[in-house]
Amino acid sequence: MGDSGVRIEGNTLRLPGGVAVRFVRTLRLPETGTHPLPPGLGEFPVRRVADYPDTVPEAWRARGGVLLPVYLREAMWLSFAGTVEPAALQVGVGKVCAVSGEPWSDRLSRKPQNYVVLPRQPWLDGINSGKGTVRQFVAVPLGLGATVEGQVTGEEVWGGVQLQSFPLSDAELAKWREEERRRAERAATARNRGYGGPVPMAPMAMPAPSGAAAPQRSGAAMGLGVGGSMRQEVYRDDRPLTAWAERPAGRVFVHLVTPPEWRRITGEAPPPSPVDRAAYTRAGLPWFDYYDEDAEDLAPTDPLGAVKPVGDWLGDDHEPWQEPSPGQVKPLAGKPVEDGDW
Repeated sequence: MGDSGVRIEGNTLRLPGGVAVRFVRTLRLPETGTHPLPPGLGEFPVRRVADYPDTVPEAWRARGGVLLPVYLREAMWLSFAGTVEPAALQVGVGKVCAVSGEPWSDRLSRKPQNYVVLPRQPWLDGINSGKGTVRQFVAVPLGLGATVEGQVTGEEVWGGVQLQSFPLSDAELAKWREEERRRAERAATARNRGYGGPVPMAPMAMPAPSGAAAPQRSGAAMGLGVGGSMRQEVYRDDRPLTAWAERPAGRVFVHLVTPPEWRRITGEAPPPSPVDRAAYTRAGLPWFDYYDEDAEDLAPTDPLGAVKPVGDWLGDDHEPWQEPSPGQVKPLAGKPVEDGDW
């Protein structure tokens, strides 16, 4: 097995091209309605498969990559904070593209677009469902057919999450760096004159409280199905496809494992069980809203539009839901300015 070019810093995956990816624990949304962005509740721990050759499944050793623990029906989102230079990132769930619903590929495509553009896309909480929404990533065991992979392809072979990064071409990267140098000079001049403004904050992160573990099915391998809908755009790339490198600079297979298997494989205690979302909302803690008026949302695709929520496979969601008050939903970008008659 060769070097994927991916490194782990803490719980952050660093892919070639300056791409940073963290897996963030979050509140699971109800499967009906459309909701604000849920908060970050701490990072999932990430470990190298190669560090546990005697305890990981043989197939995992062959695939390499990393592993992280996740509870049954636990939700997650992918944070791209820390990505500085432009990059195209493919995100697969069981080797099905989370943006297009098409099979995994080592090439970028625009018809339909099979990647997100960083750093413009600050995070990805689920599969693209179009009209300014995504459907939340929710962990489920393989073998039930509930994963995106199972519903789109008819079989569950891979599970996990796959990431693949593409930098700009050499010429485009040189052009971008020059533009950034000039922009930085202008910004420095503006600051010297007393201008400037706040930097938008990503969803807050807070530690998850301890609690009783959710029931787990046997078997180590987990995949991602979908849960509720939230207001989040998957942005259309405004560069030509030729602006990107033809081949990926790095890739990584992220294995999802049940907490008991995590303990058996790594010898580490798994994270505490997920946070109760009703208690979170009752406490008056924030949900979030993010909007980029200069970006264009991608339309949904047929394969992803047909994916059913995990509740259709595992039974009704009995966790109580309390709608956040308007004051609990915090904007993460500038508020629009209203106009009137002149």
